[in-house]
Amino acid sequence: MAEFNTIRATAGASSARIDEGLRAHMNKVYGTMSVGMIITAAAAWAISGLAVTTDPALAMAQIGPDKYLNSFGAAIYTSPLKWLIMFAPLIFVFGFSAGMNRMSAATAQIVFYAFAAVMGLSLSSIFLVFTGVSIVQVFLITAIAFAGLSLYGYTTKKDLSGFGTFLIMGVIGLIVASIVNIFLASSAVAFAISVLGVLIFAGLTAYDTQNIKNVYLSHASHGDSEWLGKAAIMGALQLYLDFINMFMFLLQLFGNRE
Repeated sequence: MAEFNTIRATAGASSARIDEGLRAHMNKVYGTMSVGMIITAAAAWAISGLAVTTDPALAMAQIGPDKYLNSFGAAIYTSPLKWLIMFAPLIFVFGFSAGMNRMSAATAQIVFYAFAAVMGLSLSSIFLVFTGVSIVQVFLITAIAFAGLSLYGYTTKKDLSGFGTFLIMGVIGLIVASIVNIFLASSAVAFAISVLGVLIFAGLTAYDTQNIKNVYLSHASHGDSEWLGKAAIMGALQLYLDFINMFMFLLQLFGNRE
């Protein structure tokens, strides 16, 4: 009986350590993601401000009443450089994912923050296209939806792994459709892409949260803190991309344009 109690106490202590470790792991994931979001927002706002002038003498293109693009703005928004800026985050994230195993956790975190800054450059034009009020409103809507979906993914007992392949195929379809619609410029196609994009990334938010949790639980007993550190950064990247994409698709649907 004493031996049984000892085994039960040991198992309980081990379970408590895993639970405590999981909370710390998820806190690191959300904390890293949040810092990345702040970097993106700050970079986008600062770059959009640097691209605009109210002095007609410095104007390269007019974008509104008493608002013009200066030479910097014209270079990043109207020259061929805009294509590199547009696709830079996609190239960056593929390179980051491919090189993650060769990085230390500290290096991976720095690279993630650099990626967040590049994403800010890519998204900076939203401050020229949409009103500031609508950007804030859509951001708050996205944050509330993201929190609810992520909480569901963390707490649900339902296995969401079966949705993974379907959702990833949906993302690939969205990327292809978005590239094609750059040349088609169809408002109907853009609307359909935005609706599907919101639904797909809503599903991915719940799926990725559960997957991050399951990855930790399956490796927690190994005690490899370096590996778990990189797993937390990769998890932050996944949730960051889910949030950003859901925000952008919602902004396309509900944002008020300048």
